[in-house]
Amino acid sequence: MTASASAAPGYTPRRTAGALLFAAAAVFLVWRVADLLLVLFVAALLAVYLGSVTDILCRRLRLPRGLGLILSLLLTLAVLVGIAALLAPAVSEQLQDFLDAVPKYVTALDAWVRGIAVQYPFLRRTGIASSQTGLVTTAISDTIDFARKSLFAYATVGGRLAIDVVAVMVMALYLAWRPALYRDGIVQLVPPRWRGVVRPMLDDVGATLRSWVGAQILAMFVLAALSGVGLWILKVPYWLAFSAFTGVVVMVPFFGSIVSTLLPALLILPERGGLAFLAVALVGVAVHILEANVVHPIVMHHRVAIPPVLTIFSVLVMGKLAGLLGMLVAVPTLATAMVVTRHLVIYHTYGERPDAGAPPPAVLQPSREHTAPAPA
Repeated sequence: MTASASAAPGYTPRRTAGALLFAAAAVFLVWRVADLLLVLFVAALLAVYLGSVTDILCRRLRLPRGLGLILSLLLTLAVLVGIAALLAPAVSEQLQDFLDAVPKYVTALDAWVRGIAVQYPFLRRTGIASSQTGLVTTAISDTIDFARKSLFAYATVGGRLAIDVVAVMVMALYLAWRPALYRDGIVQLVPPRWRGVVRPMLDDVGATLRSWVGAQILAMFVLAALSGVGLWILKVPYWLAFSAFTGVVVMVPFFGSIVSTLLPALLILPERGGLAFLAVALVGVAVHILEANVVHPIVMHHRVAIPPVLTIFSVLVMGKLAGLLGMLVAVPTLATAMVVTRHLVIYHTYGERPDAGAPPPAVLQPSREHTAPAPA
């Protein structure tokens, strides 16, 4: 019995050692090209957007896919140019005025913090009241240092940012033009007995990323518009710049919402007091609650199931590994990982089905075509 087991082809020492060496080489390769894989993932997200728009145009206008892709790209550029032409002058003017006034506001806010610290003994013991740098100044300096290390240093390495931007655009166009070619290529690389698992898994990942991209685009416009209206009503300085900032930082879940809510509120705190601070902060909270509980579920067809703790943790992990760009793609990365886990572990390894009890831990509740056949 022992001899027959050791002679089995799947358990020979040579095959086992070869499998371990191959796994170690794969892990080492992934570690060495992790930043390039991140660029590829960004290209895939852009391809998901272009592919979705192309599908709509081809279905409605009955166009060839190549022509539909070109039209979707031209429409996207037209929308971006139109928005820039309408808002860029006013936003850039307010942004420049705000940047010029930042030292004044930071000094006033530091003075306000020191005044509060002087009034309370337990705060005086922390050293805030006697700090020469200032709590707000220190926080801003740390934020700028993080952005400089993760983005600016990346951009200055031999023009790498420009090269990667061009690479992302070209790869996204090819992926959006013939997505089935690359999907089928991945399936062909998998052993035949695994293809029935991988094919629906890739379809599920594609559906998940399409829903996420659509939700993010709509969330950016909704948050920017609602925040702009609320800040304008409360007469917050630089309200248009802050509304544009709110629409951009929604790409970073949780942390982007906190920053976009607190920044305009802190701006008016020294001059207009605590009630104005609470009013501006409540507007930001109300806008984000409305987007998260009304707009986002409508776009995602009530299929959102990302646990908040995992979302926050993924942003922290990706920020640690890849800086600012990693934080921007943390949620779609988490979504992809959860869908893969659902198919490989929950469905294939454990043999559980979606209707077996609790909902599966994935971004989208899977449709019937994305589920593997039930085990016999």
